[in-house]
Amino acid sequence: MSGPAQGMDNGPMDKAMVVVGGGIGGLASALAAARAGLPVRLLEQAHAFGEVGAGIQLGPNVVRVLQGWGLGDALARVAAFPAQLEVRNALSAETLGVLPLGERAVARYGAPYATVARADLHALLLQAVQAHPVALQLATTLARVQQDADAVHLQTAAGDSLTTPLLVGADGLWSRVRQTLMPHAQPRSTGHLAFRAMVRQDSLPAPLRSQVVTAWLGPKFHAVQYPVRGGEWLNVVAIVQGHVEGDPQSWDHSANATELRARLANAQAPLLDLIYALDDWRLWPLYDRPPMASAAEQAQGRIALLGDAAHPMRPYLAQGAGMAIEDAQQLVASLLAQPAHVPAALAHYAQTRWQRNARVQARAIRNGQIFHLRGPARQGRDASLRLLGARLLDVPWLYGYGA
Repeated sequence: MSGPAQGMDNGPMDKAMVVVGGGIGGLASALAAARAGLPVRLLEQAHAFGEVGAGIQLGPNVVRVLQGWGLGDALARVAAFPAQLEVRNALSAETLGVLPLGERAVARYGAPYATVARADLHALLLQAVQAHPVALQLATTLARVQQDADAVHLQTAAGDSLTTPLLVGADGLWSRVRQTLMPHAQPRSTGHLAFRAMVRQDSLPAPLRSQVVTAWLGPKFHAVQYPVRGGEWLNVVAIVQGHVEGDPQSWDHSANATELRARLANAQAPLLDLIYALDDWRLWPLYDRPPMASAAEQAQGRIALLGDAAHPMRPYLAQGAGMAIEDAQQLVASLLAQPAHVPAALAHYAQTRWQRNARVQARAIRNGQIFHLRGPARQGRDASLRLLGARLLDVPWLYGYGA
């Protein structure tokens, strides 16, 4: 079923898992649970389902999960599958290293490397959820969350109440569910700004079109471009060091193309040509949290956290959505392993996930530092990439997880 549910009075769905948040992580957890035959109710505060943003990279570790959920064909219809990742020096345009993807990724990790528009991935998951008996409830904002030994009690801003044996907080960076468990731990500013754009490739001059992932490394900035929507569109993100004024929760800002061009003025063609070819940029200040320090940041009692609600991470390993999808898969696996004892199942989920998520968070932070190096350190990085190339760019512990 879709659309707002009619009320929240006591009924069969009060025994269901309740998922808070209708983004990629929330839909993934609802889908995984529904596929396993678990009753699910999903609460979303917006009045309509949708996803803002630009593109997402999905490593083989994530594509394998989606294929396991029967979504391989649906993903193939909307994604691109780049043949390689190229790393280039933004100031000279020199290619520093290349990691073959395509068939090599399939042979090595059992699934391809995919690039997809965030809205397309969200729509794909939503359609899959709607094919199951999941109660989808829009325009619902949580006002209070309280748990005891037997249940979690919710109250909405509209005054409705609901009791559930299991609550999943998949409500993002500024998670209200997380605040219930850790009220004093706020997200932190990374000091980085992301300028994002998507454009039809046939609107670009031929030399600027691309069917591979390209990462451009510059001093105090980097940019990444890759195809989406079957290769017909190009996603571009440029990340620079800096801050913006205003409410940090107003995460989508109008961005001035002139400002980005000034910040990347030292870049060379074809990167600079691409930046000048695009006028419609959206700006996000980037926030994260320190790498997870314990399982308590993933679950406590009958409340589980998932995705950005548990472990928001910088996008420099391209695994934010991926870790949310992995979380969803493990959450349901833990519940099925211990169906009669929710707290024990969530403890297992937390113990299984938190260290991997912490490792990805830490590696993403480190990558951002490496991408933005200056001076002799930058020269050393480039020399290492020229010498070792694919060995440095491949991440077997990440992509091979669960294979």
